[in-house]
Amino acid sequence: MHTYNTSQSDIILKEYGRVVQNMVHDLKKIEDREKRNQNAKAIIELMKQLHSQMKDPNMDYSQKLWDDLCCMANFDLDVDSPYPKAEASTFNAKPRKVEYSQKEMRYKHYGRNVELLMDEAKKITDPEEKENAIIYIGKLMKALYGAWNKEVIEEEVILEHMRRMSGGELFIDINRVKNENLFQTGMRLRKQSGNSMIKDNTAREGATGGSMNRGRSNNNNNRNNNNRNNNNRNNNNNNRNKK
Repeated sequence: MHTYNTSQSDIILKEYGRVVQNMVHDLKKIEDREKRNQNAKAIIELMKQLHSQMKDPNMDYSQKLWDDLCCMANFDLDVDSPYPKAEASTFNAKPRKVEYSQKEMRYKHYGRNVELLMDEAKKITDPEEKENAIIYIGKLMKALYGAWNKEVIEEEVILEHMRRMSGGELFIDINRVKNENLFQTGMRLRKQSGNSMIKDNTAREGATGGSMNRGRSNNNNNRNNNNRNNNNRNNNNNNRNKK
C-alpha cells in the first residue's frame, strides 16, 4: 500500500530531502557501533554530493554536515564525530537582535538633522536667538513635509510636531506665525519673482519688437519716396528731349 507524504513525519532539513532523513532514522537502529560509524560517514558524503557549494576545496563544511546529521537524528545519535556533538539549544538559537546606536525616529519624513537642530535650539539661552532658531526649524519642517506629502500642511500641525519632538521646549505663538507668515518657505515668493521677470522680459521683447517694426516701416517709406523722386526726374528728362 502506498504511503503518502502527508501521513509521514515532517522533514527536519528540507535541503536534504526525505530519503536522507529516512537513512538517518535507520542509522539510529544499527546496534554495531563500528558499522554505525561507517554508515554515518557514508551519509555525510551523500549529503555533500547533494550540495555543489560544499564541494569547494577552499571551504570546509565538515562541521556543518555533522551538525546537520545530528539535527536530523533529533540530537540523539551515538557516533564518533570529529566535532563536538551539536546541542538543540545552540542549533535552534535565534541570532541576537542588532542594537542600533540611534533611537527610533517618530517623524521620519523630517529626518535626523531636524532632531539635531532641535537639540541645539533647546540649548540657546538668548530669547531672540532662540525664537529665530524656532522659526528657521519651522520653515525647514514645512519644506520637508511638502516634499514628503504634496498636501498643504497647516502651521498648527508643524507646531504640534515641533512640540512633541522637542519635548515641549520649543514653541511659538500660533497667531503670530499666521499673521506674520513666519513659516513661509519662500518658494511662492521665488515663483512670483520668476513670473514677474518673465513678464518684464516679455514687455522688453515687445517694446524692442515694436521699435524694430517701426524702424522697418520708416525705411520702407524712405525707399518709396526715393523711387518717386527718381520717376519724376526721368519724366522731366523725357519732356526736355521731346522739345
